[in-house]
Amino acid sequence: MESLLNAKWKQLLLHYSTTSLEFYGTLVLQLIFFWGISAAYVVLPYMYPKFSVRHKLQNQGKQPLPSELLDCFLLVSRNQAISTLLHIAMIKLGVSLGRPPSYRFDPALPSPWEILRDIAIGLVIREIMFYYTHRLFHHPALYPRIHKRHHRFTAPVALAAQYASITEHIFANILPISIPLMIMHSHIVTFWLFLALELTETTTVHSGYDFFARSAQRHDLHHEKFMVNFGTIGLLDWLHGTSRGREAKDKTI
Repeated sequence: MESLLNAKWKQLLLHYSTTSLEFYGTLVLQLIFFWGISAAYVVLPYMYPKFSVRHKLQNQGKQPLPSELLDCFLLVSRNQAISTLLHIAMIKLGVSLGRPPSYRFDPALPSPWEILRDIAIGLVIREIMFYYTHRLFHHPALYPRIHKRHHRFTAPVALAAQYASITEHIFANILPISIPLMIMHSHIVTFWLFLALELTETTTVHSGYDFFARSAQRHDLHHEKFMVNFGTIGLLDWLHGTSRGREAKDKTI
């Protein structure tokens, strides 16, 4: 199996440039693990309403209306379009300056140990970047201009994971996922696996459902209470005393 995967990877390297692989591979993952998973969560209430109500973390009266979902779709589409154009611009700039790719494109695929190591370190770096950026965006001077839009959905849905101002989308959504494995100069396949994991995580924690051992509960509570649960894995929330369960009562900006 490992030799077959290595052979397929080498074929891709022979037929496509590293820039094409980076761009189109990343784009395909966005389509599958953001749009695909978001669509599955969003249509669930319409296909299986009783099942959906039974598993929603917040009551039905707080759920977004179809018009709000359409607005969410349009804004997220804009953010994705801008981030795609930025990705193209960064790749073209790197090529014009003669810089090597941000990720490795070794003919040999990374070992399972390397993949697990880089993803584990990447999760910690992302937690640090996202926690402090997210908490900064809750500062009264920045919240109305940058982050308030994301909190329009007090009962979030998966698609709202990227419902944000373009400033927030770049600094809270894109960079904390892109930079960690760039710093380590990880293999592009490791980055793709990390990206798939993070997109699955962010759509799921915004889904508002109690699936996967209620993994969405922490972030759902952040949307409901605002000043709790800023991080992704809970490490810095624990360190700074901002981790809360359902007992949180204060709803402040």
